[in-house]
Amino acid sequence: MVDTDISAKDGPSRKRPWISLPRSLAFLLKSPQLLGWSLLLVFLTGALTWLGYVEATRLVDGLTGSFFFQPPQKHGLYGWFLRWGWLLAKYLFLAISRVTAFYLSFLAAYCLTSPGYVFLATATEKKYAGGILAAEQGLSLRGILIDLVEGCKIGLVGLLVTVVALVVNFIPVIGQGLVFLLYTFYSALMFIDYPSSNRRWSLGRKISWLIRHRDRAFRLGLLPALITLVPIVNILFMALLFPLFTVHTTLNFITVEDRT
Repeated sequence: MVDTDISAKDGPSRKRPWISLPRSLAFLLKSPQLLGWSLLLVFLTGALTWLGYVEATRLVDGLTGSFFFQPPQKHGLYGWFLRWGWLLAKYLFLAISRVTAFYLSFLAAYCLTSPGYVFLATATEKKYAGGILAAEQGLSLRGILIDLVEGCKIGLVGLLVTVVALVVNFIPVIGQGLVFLLYTFYSALMFIDYPSSNRRWSLGRKISWLIRHRDRAFRLGLLPALITLVPIVNILFMALLFPLFTVHTTLNFITVEDRT
C-alpha cells in the first residue's frame, strides 16, 4: 500500500509521477526511523570527513617540512621579491591543499558511509510500499562489502568527471555549460546508486537508467549540482542534505521502477 501523502495522482503524469523535494522532506520528517537514521548518517559523514581532513593536512604539512614556516632571509630588492613570492606560494599552497584535502576526505567518507545510505534508501522504499519490498536483499556482511565496492566505483567516476570537467572548462562559450551538465548527471548518479544497489544493479545499468530517464535524472541532480558550485561550503551543505536527497531520489526512482 502506497503512503497516502504521496500518491500517483499528485504527479504530472499518472504513469510516472514526480515527487517534489518539499514532499520528500515531509515524507522524511514524518518518519522517526528515517529521520533518526538520517541524523546518524550526517554525523558519521561529518566526523569521517573531518578526521580525514585533519590527517590529510597533517601528512601534507609533514611532507613540506619547514619550507612554509620560515621565510627566506635574503636582503635588498631581490630579497623583497623573494619574500613576496614565498608568501604568495604559501597562501596558494594552503588554499589548494586544504580544499583538495577536504574534497578527498568527503569523497572517502561518502564511500565508507554508502552502505548506510543504501539502508536509508531501502527503508524509504519500504515505508513508501507499506512494508513490502520484493527486491530486498537483506542485511549481510557480503551485502555491506558490495555496497562499499559500488560506492568506491561511484567515487572513482567522480574523480574521472572532475578531470574531464577541468579539460572541458577550457572550451570557449559552451565549456562551463557542459561542465555543469556533467556535474548535474553525476550528482543524479550518486543518489541513484542507493536505491538501485538494493536491486544489485551494475554501474553500467545505473548509467543506462540516467540516459533512459535523462529528464528525471536532470531534475534529481540539478540542486546538488548547484550546491557544488559554492566552494568549501558545498561539502558542508551536501553532508547535511545528503539524506534528504537520498530519500527524494529514492521516491522518484521507485515511482518509475514500480510502474515499469
